[in-house]
Amino acid sequence: MIFFNPIMGILGIYVLAAVLPAFFLLRYIYKMDTIEKEPGYLLWALLLSGVWAALASIVLESLGSAVLNSTLSSDDPYYHIIFAFLVVAVVEEGTKLFFLKRRSWRDPNFNYMFDGMVYSVFVSLGFAAFENIKYVFAYGLSVAMPRALLAVPGHLGFAVFMGIFYGRAKLCECRGDSFGKKINMALGYVFAVFLHGFYDSCCMIGTKEATAVFVIFVIAMYFIVFHMVKKASRKDRPV
Repeated sequence: MIFFNPIMGILGIYVLAAVLPAFFLLRYIYKMDTIEKEPGYLLWALLLSGVWAALASIVLESLGSAVLNSTLSSDDPYYHIIFAFLVVAVVEEGTKLFFLKRRSWRDPNFNYMFDGMVYSVFVSLGFAAFENIKYVFAYGLSVAMPRALLAVPGHLGFAVFMGIFYGRAKLCECRGDSFGKKINMALGYVFAVFLHGFYDSCCMIGTKEATAVFVIFVIAMYFIVFHMVKKASRKDRPV
C-alpha cells in the first residue's frame, strides 16, 4: 500500500505553483502556431535549453555583480539601473539567445517565421519556470502569485520581441542577406535587453513613482505582446 507523504505533497504544490503559469503561456503560444506544429522532442529540448540558460546566468550574474560592486557603491542612485540593464538583462537575454540559437538555428523544423517566436518563448519560459521554482522554494508560496502575474509573463514579453526578429533573421539568411540576418539578430537582443532592464530597474528602485511607471509599462507591454503574437500567427509564412 502506498501512503501519502505530506512532505512530497508540499513539494508537489510548490513545483506546481512555480511551473503552472509558464505551462499556460506555453500552451497559448503552441496553439497560436496554426500552420505547422513543432515536434515535441524539439520543444522539450528548448525548455531544457532555457534551464541551461538560467544556470549559466547564475554564474555570469555573480561575476557581473562582483565587478559592479568593486567599481560602484550600492548606495549610488544609478546602481540599480546599471545592475538591472548591464548585469541582469544583458546576461539573461544573452544566455537565452545563445542556447536558443545553438539548439534551433540549424534545425530543419525551423521553416516558418512564427517558429522563431515559438522557439524563443519556449527557451524563455523554460528559464522562467526554473527561476520560479528557485524563488518559490526560497521564499514560499507568497511569491507564486505575483510572479505568475508579473515575472513569468514578463519573460514571455521579452521572448516575443526576440522571437519576432529571430524569425526575420532566419528569413534573411534563407534569402542570402547576411547583413539583414545580423541586424535582426542584434535588434532582437537589444529589444529584449531594453525591456528586461527597464522592467527590473523599476522593480529594484521601488519608489512610488517607479512602481507607477512599472504598472503602466507592464500593462502596455502585455497588450502589445499579445497583439504581436496574434498578428505574427495570422501572417505566418515560410522562410
